[in-house]
Amino acid sequence: MQGTIDGFSYGAVTPVAAFLMACLGAALGLRCTNRSLRTERSFKAGWLALGATSIGSGIWTMHFIAMMGFSVEGATIGYDKPITFASLAVAVGMVGVGIFIVGYRGATGMALVTGGTITGLGVATMHYLGMAGMRLEGQFEYDTVTVALSVVIAVVAATTALWAAVSVHGFLPSLGASVVMGVAVSGMHYTGMAALSVHLHPGALPETAAAATATAPLVPLLIGPGCFLILAAVVVMFDPLMVMGTPDWNDPGNAEAGRPRGIPAQRQVPRFGTHADPASFHSRPRDPAPPGEW
Repeated sequence: MQGTIDGFSYGAVTPVAAFLMACLGAALGLRCTNRSLRTERSFKAGWLALGATSIGSGIWTMHFIAMMGFSVEGATIGYDKPITFASLAVAVGMVGVGIFIVGYRGATGMALVTGGTITGLGVATMHYLGMAGMRLEGQFEYDTVTVALSVVIAVVAATTALWAAVSVHGFLPSLGASVVMGVAVSGMHYTGMAALSVHLHPGALPETAAAATATAPLVPLLIGPGCFLILAAVVVMFDPLMVMGTPDWNDPGNAEAGRPRGIPAQRQVPRFGTHADPASFHSRPRDPAPPGEW
């Protein structure tokens, strides 16, 4: 028996909430990645890891908020917890690989293509692994062409987001980039859901029982990632460099030195001179003193 799917059981509430969560995760992740390019190398990995976890958690939370509005007439929906949390690990892990590639290599063509492809495949894998964790008295079937389109959207969105993370500077431009990524991730999700059809087994529970239990298992699962995103937002909010930036990005020497865009110039550290006499600082040794003088 063909099941009737409704992806908007609560109207516009779940799509809007899911979109906002995707934007929040993207904004935090992009700002953390951008911040990693202006910090010491010893702290770079920490900022990139925070960015990857923010984006992965935001996308995962967005997916399951959207799934709260998903229902199949005549079926009870449940979720397998190990598979559901495995989808979160996949999202964070594969997004992390892409972010670390771009964070350490800069916005070069090869880094963006490689990192964007891995990140996009991670987003798509998270989506379909999360769908595989659903339990109901029926069988899922997917349209191959629509699934392929959703994967392409995920890869393009991820590549664009990684480019924005290292190339778009300033709070407002980064905010706009996060909105674009939120739109793309939401589009990928609902494109993937459009590829779905459900064939119910005989004896499925009536619609009233399904509606009462469909969203209950999801609420506890979303508490942890949601709290993490709030804490990450606090960390970002209290770091002034995340909002104000530094003038190093406007240094024309970056392009002249042949560095990839997104890699800041190294500061010159004086090797000679005294703090009492600032004019005595030089970037190269002085001429040797005449014989007999110290």
